[in-house]
Amino acid sequence: MTSAIPRITRRLVALLCLVAAPAAFADIVIGQVAPFTGPQAVTGKAMRAGAKLWLDEVNARGGIRGQKIKYVFRDDAQKPEETVRLVKEMIEQENPAAMIGTVGTSNLEALKQDGVLEKTRVSMFGAVSGATSIITARNMYPVKASYREEVERLFKQLGEMGRTKVGVVYQDDGLGRDALAGAQASAKTYGITLVAQSGYARNTTEVSNAVAEMVKQAPDVIFLAATTAAAIEFTSRYQAAGGRAGLFGMSIIDVQALLTKLGPDRARGFAFSVVLPTDDRQDREVVREYLRLRQNSKDTELSSRSLEGFIAARALTKAIERTASPTAANITETMDRGFETDVGGHRLTFGKGQTPSRYVDFAVLGNGGRLVR
Repeated sequence: MTSAIPRITRRLVALLCLVAAPAAFADIVIGQVAPFTGPQAVTGKAMRAGAKLWLDEVNARGGIRGQKIKYVFRDDAQKPEETVRLVKEMIEQENPAAMIGTVGTSNLEALKQDGVLEKTRVSMFGAVSGATSIITARNMYPVKASYREEVERLFKQLGEMGRTKVGVVYQDDGLGRDALAGAQASAKTYGITLVAQSGYARNTTEVSNAVAEMVKQAPDVIFLAATTAAAIEFTSRYQAAGGRAGLFGMSIIDVQALLTKLGPDRARGFAFSVVLPTDDRQDREVVREYLRLRQNSKDTELSSRSLEGFIAARALTKAIERTASPTAANITETMDRGFETDVGGHRLTFGKGQTPSRYVDFAVLGNGGRLVR
């Protein structure tokens, strides 16, 4: 009889410990609402694949202070009203410690206007937009330079090259209008004339009018403030119509997808801005780590855009490591206070209204699809 008492006591103590400290065993939930279908699915899938690549590695190493990460996601098809609805649903049902990788300026602006992230004290890491409205928004943290910074650097380079007749093709929404405003301001600064400005409807590839306008006005260079699918469609139709201007795309375009769709011959000469380290920059630890993990992965959704999701996930885990307990409120408090971090050769500065990075570079697709700096 007496020998049974210690056993009962030990079980009771163990049970009480479990009840008293459930957080020590709970998963850290990370949520993503992004387009996995529709015209921007290529970006949503790439972001998810990149983030998952790092979060799986963190779990393989034992998690963060023993807590594993649970990664959940929903498809908004890049419809702003769906983004808001699904983020609210996810916060209510999954209680995420943070969100990651929502795609699109209009979608993020809808979240900002609704105020759901502020109300619930949930932070969004790797928000896929460089628009001023998102850079300055509470609880939203991109991991790259702003569109204005990107455009200003591009127009400065065009001015130095003497290519002063520029056409702008832009998506007619917050993304495109922010880039267009930057182009208009930078054109005045660097002595460039915008000979044509043509928009296309958001979430479509209806670029026929833009193609006709650019062929008619014959600029030296066309600046594409466009998403991947629309940029590919414009490039294809413009070339078929005999257009010969140089094409400069924004960093939001998945160049690997463009190269795959058009082929190396038709894609040759396509230039684009770079606001994150690319996978050829093996002098950076984050790129080496990404390539090592990618080599061992069977995820077919990994692409050139996936490094952004990978970097966003690394920044998120850095923030979690700075908190005593990985709750949404604690992580948001850490971000509000602001901090600088290096995710492996890519420095980020977080804080209220803080531009996270000013890194901007340029590259062009050369012979055989080779990347040329």
